[in-house]
Parts: sequence; C-alpha cells; structure tokens
Amino acid sequence: MTAPAREAGPRPASRGREALLAAGVCAAGASLVVYASGRTWATVDPAAQGAENLQVAGEALTATGALGWASLAALAALAATRGRARIAVGTVLALLGAAVCVLSLTAADASSVAKAAADVSALFNAADPHTVTTTAWPAWSAAGGVLTVLAGLLTAVRGRHWPGMSARYDRGAKAGGRARADDPAALWKSLDRGEDPTAADPEEH
Repeated sequence: MTAPAREAGPRPASRGREALLAAGVCAAGASLVVYASGRTWATVDPAAQGAENLQVAGEALTATGALGWASLAALAALAATRGRARIAVGTVLALLGAAVCVLSLTAADASSVAKAAADVSALFNAADPHTVTTTAWPAWSAAGGVLTVLAGLLTAVRGRHWPGMSARYDRGAKAGGRARADDPAALWKSLDRGEDPTAADPEEH
C-alpha cells in the first residue's frame, strides 16, 4: 500500500511563525535604530582651557533615525500586503537596513563630528584643536540595521508563502471588534496581546 504523499513546503503554522519572526526582528531592529539616533555618538573635547565638552547625537550626523522610522512604516505595510507586494516590501526593508549600516559606520568620523559640534555651539570652531571620542551607539545603530536587513531578506525570500492577515482581521472587526487590516497599528497591538493573525479562521473549515 502506497503511503500518502506529504505536502511540499512548510506547513501553514510554520509559515505563520516565519511571518511573526520577520515582523519581530524588523520591529526590534528599526526601534533600535530610532533610539540609537537620539543618543550621543561622539564627544568633542576642545583643547582650549576651560572649554566644555560638546556631545553630538546621531541625529545631528546622519539620517539613520529617518530610515528607522521608514522601516517601521514598511513593517506596517508588511502586515497589509501579500504575494509580490510583500516581496517588494521585504526588498525595501533590506535596502533601508543596508543604508543604516553604512551610514552608522561612516557618519561619526572626526571631521563630521567637529562640524556638527560647531553647529551645536557657536563658541566652538571646527578648525581649533580638539579631540573626538566616539561612543558605542553607532555600532548599536548598525546592529539595528543588520536586524532590519535580515527581516527584509527573510520577507523577500519567504514572504510569498506566508498567509495573508487582512481577510481574517476584516472578519474579526465585523464580528468581534478586532483590529482592521487597514489599521496596521491596531493589528500589531493585537499581536502584542497574543493573537495570531496567521492562524486559520474557524469559518474557513
């Protein structure tokens, strides 16, 4: 007697976990980038006696914060799309994360920091002798970019196989007040409550 053939590819539950994993990694990476951009990336110590040190935040050096917010917006789009559109979202996420990595690792050079410090304080001249000390926040920002890249690549490669979220949430909104698919923020809040948007709808069986 011939054994029944197994279904090719991952099971729906596994695909749902992949989708949630990509969303979680993206949210963590993008949030880390946004937070890191507001921290001190470098300190300028003027050589002049009595001059105070100047702290320069990442947002004064580079646009990584804006890229982080764009990644969070793409995360909302990931929840609302499927098929080729979701693959496009994953590609955009990977590109945003790559840009964050490059900017994070190159923005805090001595000359850029000195120019930013001159904008912070009119008493400081970038041409005057000074010492620049960088912090670990550029590296943390780059780490957030790496997470965003990984989430984007996972979405681009596997996203077309993931179940859609919108149909179930539209039905949930009508029946029990669940988050609508056109409200990504409410959708992700529902994820925080432990609801699985990729689980099969009982009405479909």
